Amino acid sequence: MFKRETILIQVGNKTLKFETGQIARQANGSVMVHCEDTVVFASACAAPTADPAIDFFPLRVDYQEKYSSVGKTASGFIKREGRPQEREILVCRLIDRPLRPMFEEGYFNEVQLLSYVFSFDGIHQPDVLAICACSAALAISDIPLIKPIGAVRVGMIDQELIINPTLEEMKQSKLDLILAGTEDAILMIEGYCDFLSEEKVLDAIEMGHKAIHEICHQLTAWAQKIGKPKNRGILRKISKEVETAVHSAASSLLESALQISSKQEREKTLAEIKETVINILGSTATEATKADVLAAYKNLQSALMRKRILIEKKRMDGRGLQDIRPIYIEQGLLPRTHGSSLFTRGETQSIAVCTLGSENTAQRFEDLSGEGTQRFYLQYFFPPFSVGEVGRAGPPGRREVGHGKLAERALAAVLPTQEQFPYVIRLESNITESNGSSSMASVCGGCLAMMDAGVPIERPVAGIAMGLILEGQEFAILSDILGAEDALGDMDFKITGDQHGITAFQMDIKVEGINKNIMKEALFQAKAGREHILQKMLAVCPESNAKMSVYAPRIETIQIKPSKIGIVIGPGGKQIRSIIDETGVEINIDDNGLISIASNSSEAMEKAKAIIHSLTAEAEMGRTYCGKITSIVQFGFFVEIFPGKEGLCHISEISDKRIQNIHDTNFKEGDEIDVKVIDINDRGQIRLSHKATLNQPVKA
Repeated sequence: MFKRETILIQVGNKTLKFETGQIARQANGSVMVHCEDTVVFASACAAPTADPAIDFFPLRVDYQEKYSSVGKTASGFIKREGRPQEREILVCRLIDRPLRPMFEEGYFNEVQLLSYVFSFDGIHQPDVLAICACSAALAISDIPLIKPIGAVRVGMIDQELIINPTLEEMKQSKLDLILAGTEDAILMIEGYCDFLSEEKVLDAIEMGHKAIHEICHQLTAWAQKIGKPKNRGILRKISKEVETAVHSAASSLLESALQISSKQEREKTLAEIKETVINILGSTATEATKADVLAAYKNLQSALMRKRILIEKKRMDGRGLQDIRPIYIEQGLLPRTHGSSLFTRGETQSIAVCTLGSENTAQRFEDLSGEGTQRFYLQYFFPPFSVGEVGRAGPPGRREVGHGKLAERALAAVLPTQEQFPYVIRLESNITESNGSSSMASVCGGCLAMMDAGVPIERPVAGIAMGLILEGQEFAILSDILGAEDALGDMDFKITGDQHGITAFQMDIKVEGINKNIMKEALFQAKAGREHILQKMLAVCPESNAKMSVYAPRIETIQIKPSKIGIVIGPGGKQIRSIIDETGVEINIDDNGLISIASNSSEAMEKAKAIIHSLTAEAEMGRTYCGKITSIVQFGFFVEIFPGKEGLCHISEISDKRIQNIHDTNFKEGDEIDVKVIDINDRGQIRLSHKATLNQPVKA
């Protein structure tokens, strides 16, 4: 009944199985990818016709991780998968970014890529498999894709690079790099690392691309064997007449407009020129011709900008290729926040806010691996006024989620340990102006806001976005790109770190042809720009504040043995609730026995610590305690040296003088008495001596 087609591709030390012909046969293309027991499905569908008025390519990408893939049901009231989780949104972006430039020019039919994780073994990660599955589905479909792409993850353990490491291996890895590209070139990079050098990053990219080359080579052969003929008859090409007419009407006007340094003034002038061109050429034209006029206008604008950069080495705002825009920083901008910073670079601006909290403020999440919490998270806000527009204000879009995660992971490498700084850290980046790389402004502002809040950051980091203009063998690399240089250029390459290493990098390339030499030059030019920005930051804030805001909560930690956790919690949580009710503090205990106590009252903090210490303390040989007599027997006293822990002070250890009858002493039950631990036997029984403390200072 089914004609199942299968191909096996060796990637690193694992085999990927691509399968089609059995599932979703009505889609333009559909593929199941297996990596052992992890199975990812992808479908590609295209609308039969295109809207003639559209001048952009409408691509929709959705990715979903089914809880049933691990034999789970979603927690919460609603048991059906609903709006995408943050991780699913990020994977959607990973699929979209490298595939979008691979559709043939002039294709405007709406395309939808849907990808589902149907089985997850907890070992092999599904994100790179989803990218490969969507690529394969497009490759065997009739949708005009130029060529298939492949994707891999690269990790590094003990300086050794690994292709597609398992989840367990990634726990030890100092690198998390996802690459996607064609047989000949890299198109997308997303990576996070622990201050790796530029050379090591390049080695990882080169190794990853070798694996991608093999995937693409095999998918190309598979598509030629079983794929449908590509539907190129519907491609819409701009006529030479329209291009010539637009060039004649707008060329001289655009040349002068593209030299206006102010973004608002430049965009106003460009909008007026576009309106003029439309009025001249499109007033009596069809919808398709009007769309062609707009496309030709955009192409002309891009060509003129690129020509000026390549020939004159000048950019729209008058800068040279390596120049960084002016930077202005103001620390402590907001008086009642725990930490804040205003970071402005040219016409891009972020108000970054740091909020410190207890474990209860950690970000909770649920994914295929289970439930957990994040002790550090960054949330990015991009309101429409930041670009002078009217727009939707509400839940974050995919772009906001992606930019926030990039900045978050860039800063994660510089955080102190929980033992050093027991606070949950929430960062906000509020973009109040935008003209190029607001995510990198979020990194700079976020780092400064944490330093203002007193987070002990030993290695501050900065971020910069790089651009590229590539024409044949001629190219120009741009530091600190503008929004228009991102939109009309060939590359957006974001890199964060300090002068000695990289913490995060993200690259999107719109054309093939970027080789290792271009990438190397971009990385080292970015390093110089990053150092410049970092110097500006450190000139304003050379180190983290020694004191925290008076409005921040105080948190201290106590480390106890994991075996003592039950004592502190008590039956049904009775003991820990008692401490909270008595002191008013907030208490959290992790599985390793690290107790975090949060309170705005130092007196309550000390009281809670004393109670916990008394519950978990253990008697030490030779140590002196102030205890309480709990009972008197003929052969001595039983003394409680801390709650729940008693020892025997024998009658012979009460006084220097011989005592014939225990009742001859002046002690009674309830009296406090100084005792010294003189023996602890194998069963934990404690022998105490009051005699040994006479004329000695009490230690505890």
